[in-house]
Amino acid sequence: MPSQLKLTELISEEALSVKVREIGRALSDKYKGKEVVAICVLKGSFMFYADLIREINADVVSEFFGVSSYQNSSRSSGEVRLTLDLHSPIEDKHVLLVEDIVDTGLTMNYLQKTLAARKPKSLTTCALLLKPSCLKVECHVDHIGFEIPDEFVVGYGLDYQGYFRNIPYIAQVEGLI
Repeated sequence: MPSQLKLTELISEEALSVKVREIGRALSDKYKGKEVVAICVLKGSFMFYADLIREINADVVSEFFGVSSYQNSSRSSGEVRLTLDLHSPIEDKHVLLVEDIVDTGLTMNYLQKTLAARKPKSLTTCALLLKPSCLKVECHVDHIGFEIPDEFVVGYGLDYQGYFRNIPYIAQVEGLI
């Protein structure tokens, strides 16, 4: 299946690196002298998350949250399913939520409500990619890497049926039925 698809580079490895450093500097300023619990939304965010937390000059505790809304499709199902919960409480802590892509806004809203109910001291959201034309619900994201068109993308942690996460850039996928 993967060999039948054509990938076209949309965001270069260099542009990703520059943007990650830029967001990391902003977050370093925000969290100066504070401890932050950085939550990686699995699986797609893991590369962005790893690069980003290395750029944050603060005391960072890593946590992982698993959700799924694609179920092996190229479109969000609209239903968010929890696949892995946090291991530690976040009450009264500064929390940074790191997501790979916001398209419909449903997953980000679900995550924000779920985490806010756990009473963090602050909740900052960060997404590598935003598809503004796909938003079905209003969705606030504090730090956005890139706005992209309504195209299916892979690479830098994002996948299609488990493939392409290892590509070091963001690519548009052509040939999906």
